[in-house]
Amino acid sequence: MLPCLFRRGITSARAPVPDRSQGRHIVASGRAEGRRRFQWEGRSKPVSPSPEKKLLKIVVLSGAGISAESGLPTFRGAGGLWNGVRAETLATPEAFADDPQRVLDFYNFRRTMVRDAEPNAAHRAVAALEQRHQVTVVTQNVDDLHERAGSTDVLHVHGEIMTARSSRTPSLKVAMQDRDIRLGDLAEDGAQLRPDVVWFGETVRHIDDSLDRIRAADRFLVVGTSLQVWPVADWVHHAVNAGERVIVAPELARCPDGFDWLRGNACEHVPRVAERWLDA
Repeated sequence: MLPCLFRRGITSARAPVPDRSQGRHIVASGRAEGRRRFQWEGRSKPVSPSPEKKLLKIVVLSGAGISAESGLPTFRGAGGLWNGVRAETLATPEAFADDPQRVLDFYNFRRTMVRDAEPNAAHRAVAALEQRHQVTVVTQNVDDLHERAGSTDVLHVHGEIMTARSSRTPSLKVAMQDRDIRLGDLAEDGAQLRPDVVWFGETVRHIDDSLDRIRAADRFLVVGTSLQVWPVADWVHHAVNAGERVIVAPELARCPDGFDWLRGNACEHVPRVAERWLDA
């Protein structure tokens, strides 16, 4: 496969041509006795796997861009400020040791934003793939929008903001849901609770599981990431067995070899990819 193929709205890395078509909601319909009738806006009718069709192994690697389309800020780049402070400076063990209240305030604010956000058409399209195929979502996002959309196999490589953990024993965790983490909230081992997220300098989670799923994938979809965060950015090169590799992103410094680049937003392109793969 040539890198960044150019066909039918697929953007070439050398000559970007954005797909200008609109329509966030894809509807496929047909005869009731034979073909699938499906809507993306949370009203999908389950599709039973056809016995004559092989279930595909699909891996979706998602980044901040897919959640940004649900209104969650990325806190990266020029706009990555919170109360005048660079958000990245709060995402370290040293920042928590120096000023735990400020770090807790920042993550309590982010947790409230996640609770108020809703899964979008791209999240729901990814979840809909489970109606016919075996799907794993490997996400860099700490929110729970994939799960709320209906995805059942999600690997959070950077942790989960809706959970707190002991600052001494990472395996001791508490579901926060609608609660804030306060100074004085202790885990079972007596240590202060902290957000269950991976800070700079800490080890990314689920590395082996993620790479095993990616290497075994029949289809691989990358969405909402500019592939600038390591080591996850390197994982795309492990999808050597995938018959189709697609990346959805508005901008890329370089499209990985062997990928079709759909230049644009997740809500525009992911439902189209999902509809096609549902028919695979």
